Amino acid sequence: KTEAALAKPVIAAPEVVAKENATLPKVEAPIYQEPVAVLPTVEEPVVAAKPKLDFKFLGKNQKNILILVNDSNNEVSTEQGRELLRKLVNAIELTAKDFALVNYANYQTATYTDFNDFFACKLVLAFGVNPQQLALAAQPLHQLQQIGETKLVFTTNLHDLDSDPASKKVLWGSLQQLK
Repeated sequence: KTEAALAKPVIAAPEVVAKENATLPKVEAPIYQEPVAVLPTVEEPVVAAKPKLDFKFLGKNQKNILILVNDSNNEVSTEQGRELLRKLVNAIELTAKDFALVNYANYQTATYTDFNDFFACKLVLAFGVNPQQLALAAQPLHQLQQIGETKLVFTTNLHDLDSDPASKKVLWGSLQQLK
């Protein structure tokens, strides 16, 4: 009896029926397109190329030395300032053929890059023009500095420098390094 209680009736497996490949009629599915938002056209800002400056200068610039002065009242400086400049130029053994002398007062938007591109500067002596006016970082006054291949000296304007013996002495020491 116990054997009969454990026995389970056998259920016959259903017959496996081979499936037929049914062919469904082809239906063209609609192509879904994202709606395209029409955006207003934005014009590229036109950046006008900065015109190359054509500097008026004294001298011949044969040694690529730029002397910048900043005097809105005189072509170069006062008589005292011009005399000091003559002494400084002679002290470092330069002639008018060696340098270009530009009055920055006539080109106040010009940067160091503008001057360097035009004059191919190896040396810049800036009297009364500070580095920030030329779009450069601050530099100590009266001392020889270097930016890339170019040596620079920033100092006060010639007229004021003429009456400042302490600044002239520091500047003189810097200029002696150029010899």
